[in-house]
Amino acid sequence: MGGKDERLFLRDHLAAQRTVLANERTFLSYVRTALALIVSGISFIRFFGSAVTEALGWALIPLGLFTLATGVRSYRRMAVLMEEEERRH
Repeated sequence: MGGKDERLFLRDHLAAQRTVLANERTFLSYVRTALALIVSGISFIRFFGSAVTEALGWALIPLGLFTLATGVRSYRRMAVLMEEEERRH
């Protein structure tokens, strides 16, 4: 029957899986935010005639790219940390 060690292993495995899924959800949130910023920037440039909204649009595009780069960096860093932790055990 399942001993205490087996239950502990299962609990640890499930916790690791939750961490992986949380990392993926966080990455997708970064991507969603980056896309929203980039699309908003393009919309401000294309569909509004004001110089202020056009300037805002040009500011939003690099902000969206920066957000995407930050998300990729964060995702990779966490993936490496999780992989190192998995190798130790």
